[in-house]
Amino acid sequence: MSARYRQIGSSLVSDPIDVTPEDYPRKVLFVAGAGRSGTSTMAGLMSILGLHVPQPEVAADETNPKGFGEPRWVVDHHDRLLKAALVQVSDARPEAWFETGRISTREQERIKTATWLGEHFDVSRELVVKDPRLSWFLSLWRVAAIRNGATPVFATMLRPPAEVVGSKQKYYANRLGSAHLAASWLNMLLHTERATRESVADGGRVFVRYADLLDDWTKTTMWVGEKLQLQGVLHANSEQIREGHRFVDPSLRRMGQSLADLNLPPKLHELTEETWGELNKLAEPDGDTADVHATLDQLREAYVDLYAEAEAISASSVVAAEQTLRAQLKRPGGAPGVPATPAEEPTTLADKIPHGVRAAIPPSVRRGLRKMAGRAR
Repeated sequence: MSARYRQIGSSLVSDPIDVTPEDYPRKVLFVAGAGRSGTSTMAGLMSILGLHVPQPEVAADETNPKGFGEPRWVVDHHDRLLKAALVQVSDARPEAWFETGRISTREQERIKTATWLGEHFDVSRELVVKDPRLSWFLSLWRVAAIRNGATPVFATMLRPPAEVVGSKQKYYANRLGSAHLAASWLNMLLHTERATRESVADGGRVFVRYADLLDDWTKTTMWVGEKLQLQGVLHANSEQIREGHRFVDPSLRRMGQSLADLNLPPKLHELTEETWGELNKLAEPDGDTADVHATLDQLREAYVDLYAEAEAISASSVVAAEQTLRAQLKRPGGAPGVPATPAEEPTTLADKIPHGVRAAIPPSVRRGLRKMAGRAR
């Protein structure tokens, strides 16, 4: 297989010689990263340049007028799995990774995921799968790709955390606060980096700054194509390049706030700033090094410690929430959102508490409450 190259803008684009899409090896590009980080722009460009987004897609809306580049089935699949794991899309709990990892090892879910993925290789030999929930189930998708004889590769999008937080607050009407959103960004990016690290040896992952994509998308996507050996990108034609220019809107970088604007707790601010600095190194040529990995491991451990400390300090708030719920359950009609239980049906208090509420209670507090109630689990 050979190719000749021509200059388009600041990038080299290849013309195919004696190669057709049917000759491409099977490959799946998984676009990961926090929501509002440019994942939709990356997936959209990859689709324009020849990779296939499994259909149907999530419809565009006012928060993403150019489209999400997300397969509808994948979004619904992830929503179901997150609900089963009692994990939120923007979950700041380090232990949430254990819950989603446990579900990812279920053989029935592996079969279901691999079967769905396999059907789409009939359309194209190179697929792109993107969803903000994707990082929670990277191991599940890695297995699905391999079972279909495809190589899984990963592109993680990087955007300054203050811009991610601001964008979520603006477009998603998020009321959980800057500290929660910054913590969930840390949790997501630190663990996504670790989950994709096994692909470093074979050149199967890249980190891409959203700003670089907007500044010069041809140069950035061609670098991604070369690094991950995406044949659709490497053999893009002139019309696809023109369509890409029409698709990318440099004004998409609409959030201009800095980390200082978020007024984060000092330790969280420091961890977020240091993590952003290290992740940026991964986006540099030859920057995906063992030294950076070691520093990110230390930062991940520091975040786990910080979260555990916050849980310990806030235990009284959790107990107070439990007491409030107890009082609500004793009233006629029960707590909001919890169906009233007929008096003749004996039900424990724990059974009346919604799973989402129970999941938010730190394990140590749950154990203490169970002990107080005289329950084994």
